[in-house]
Amino acid sequence: MTPLTTHATPQEAPRTALRVQSARLIDGTGAAPVDDAVVTIDAQGTITYAGPAATAPAAADDADGTRVVDAGGRTVLPGFFDCHVHLAYAQGSPPSRRAELDPVLVTLDTAARLRQTLDAGITSARDLGGLSAGFRTAVESGRIVGPRLHTAVRIISHTGGHADVRLPDGTDLSSGMSEIADSTDAARLAVRRVLRDGADLVKVCATGGMGSPYDDPDDEGLLEEEIRAVVDEARRHGGRPVAAHAQGNAGILNALRAGVTSIEHGYGLDERALDMAGEQGVFVVPTLSTVYAGINKDTMPDFHYQKKTRWSGVTKENIGRAIEYGARIALGTDAAVGPHGVNLMELSYLVDLGMDPMAAIVAGTRTSAELLGVADRLGTVAAGRTGDLVVCDGDPLTDIGVLGDPANIVCVVQDGVVRKDLLLPAAPTGRQP
Repeated sequence: MTPLTTHATPQEAPRTALRVQSARLIDGTGAAPVDDAVVTIDAQGTITYAGPAATAPAAADDADGTRVVDAGGRTVLPGFFDCHVHLAYAQGSPPSRRAELDPVLVTLDTAARLRQTLDAGITSARDLGGLSAGFRTAVESGRIVGPRLHTAVRIISHTGGHADVRLPDGTDLSSGMSEIADSTDAARLAVRRVLRDGADLVKVCATGGMGSPYDDPDDEGLLEEEIRAVVDEARRHGGRPVAAHAQGNAGILNALRAGVTSIEHGYGLDERALDMAGEQGVFVVPTLSTVYAGINKDTMPDFHYQKKTRWSGVTKENIGRAIEYGARIALGTDAAVGPHGVNLMELSYLVDLGMDPMAAIVAGTRTSAELLGVADRLGTVAAGRTGDLVVCDGDPLTDIGVLGDPANIVCVVQDGVVRKDLLLPAAPTGRQP
């Protein structure tokens, strides 16, 4: 798996240490908030202290050059994750529309969405179809600014399945999103092809879907033995995770029996599936934004609108039950189906279905970091972790919705570098970076 790393851009001045003070700290573990907290980050981007100001190291003298961020009593949280995005596509635009644009414009538009997502408080993201591995490298190398990225590059689907957007004459409208496989051997080859192209994980279609014209969410996608072949092939290549687009329950059960890492959407989850997911430690990424904010009759094809409205109530009922069951839920929005840049509205939807606000924050930080295999470095605010922080106006424990408005995300720190700053400048202890 490619490490999630971010470096300062070549245009940045030499990095210095960072001190965030006068903060109310929610550290991502589920522990009670710490009032009047301090977080210190060294020049390498590693947190060196996070806790009460009373026991914090003394502020450095002017010669140290530490940058000071005065949170003014605002809430400081870990940088958030979105574990299901499609950054290569504009909201509501089918993949085929991308082919109509000059590739340079596609690249620039995608870079703008990356920046928009970071400014919303998402410091790490997992793209599940359509995003070239080059964007991951561009962020890692500092060519562009955006969330750290894991990308599946393409989606493995069977002919006529959810990710098959070819016309009857064979014309491929996927703009590089689809990888077709119709047998166990073909499924193995498909895994090898996406990994050759730089994928960090593998995504399969275990069911049909909402936006695909040829199938429905209750239709099964790849056969259980085909998904099992994908999982085995991913295991053979460094133990790569496998994410399953799985909406109807029959396909969800196939994916679980085959050993996938995560169930994406999970709209039809029943008690049997929840029990199986719990026993196997499988993550559920509900993408509630697709039903709360992803339905627009005026812009959607009728088949898509009809499926969405038919499944909306079922989705809320089943995901509400998954929350009650204590399913291992990570945050994902399916951004592009819904709007980009308001990713943390997903927290409000989880809370609306019964999740405690603190638990929703943990889902978007620590649990999501566990899904991506980076919980030893990201997802919580503690000494030794990477310095990713979000500072927000308002109290998300009494109104989780404040996090969903990017205007309330007043500061974003990634790897110890301030990427967004709407705060009034504090007096520095020395030279600014």
